[in-house]
Amino acid sequence: MIPLENARESRGAISTCTRSWQTYIVSRLHCESESFKMDLILDINSWLYPMELGDKFRLVLATTLREDGYPDGGDWNAIEQEGGSRADSFEYVMSGKVYRIEGDEASNEPSSRLSAYVSFGGLLMRLQGDANNLHGFEIDQHMYLLMKKLAF
Repeated sequence: MIPLENARESRGAISTCTRSWQTYIVSRLHCESESFKMDLILDINSWLYPMELGDKFRLVLATTLREDGYPDGGDWNAIEQEGGSRADSFEYVMSGKVYRIEGDEASNEPSSRLSAYVSFGGLLMRLQGDANNLHGFEIDQHMYLLMKKLAF
């Protein structure tokens, strides 16, 4: 799990995607972590979860929503879940897959910074930071993103 707690710069390109029966509003957040030296670019459905410039939030990335840490196979079902889940203490949850991992090819040494890219049904995330914080990411790995706004 990687906590990220700051949406200081939410320079969002707000786009509206229309289907014949529904409209979705997508905002792109540009964030810096207060706890780690990490940068985050994240698309969210701002109709479901509105964010404002300066909002702070806690973000957790997890491979399972089970409290005991056992894999859930990516087919998590709230009705079948006994004893609650990690999602219960968050306001916004997405499910996706890691589709790309990049290193810092600018230097000839082993990469000290990595970028991990995850798609949550077309809503994209890039998390960039120290390789030690991103060493658990693997291509095609199932990932949950959990967010909760912080009062400050």
